[in-house]
Amino acid sequence: MSTNALRRLGIGAGALVLVGLLSACASPDREKPGATRAEVLSRLGPPSSATALEGGAERLLYSTLPAGRQVFHLDFDAAGRLQRVEQTLTFARFSGIALNAWTAADVERSFGPPMLIERVARFDGDVWTYRFMDDYEPRMAHIHIDHAGTVRQLLFTDDQPVGDDRNP
Repeated sequence: MSTNALRRLGIGAGALVLVGLLSACASPDREKPGATRAEVLSRLGPPSSATALEGGAERLLYSTLPAGRQVFHLDFDAAGRLQRVEQTLTFARFSGIALNAWTAADVERSFGPPMLIERVARFDGDVWTYRFMDDYEPRMAHIHIDHAGTVRQLLFTDDQPVGDDRNP
């Protein structure tokens, strides 16, 4: 291979790495109030979901699940300007779930799709699991939803990172 061909290959590979690094910097928590919906979408891509809010406002939800531990709400006013960004996978937000009142739709609207949906022997319904950080501790929230779609129970457990052998 000629020197020029190698140089072009190196420049092309370098450009790909640069584009990858720049796109890795795009994160919902870096978005600033006042940005337009179009600007946010161009940086972050399509959201996990979009929900209409009162008065023509809109909420875009960006999730890092299943591997991550963050879900962001980006709220836009009726003019399409970003008003606020909130990371919702927190102990306080999960603790605000009203048992016997919230529905599966309320949970998904607030936290996005779960990391895992499973069944357990002592509950007749589904258990939706979300990873999150409680201060600096990895945790999981387990939301028990019955067949009617109503939240019946909420449990928290510690989440031991994969490959962590501190607690055999």
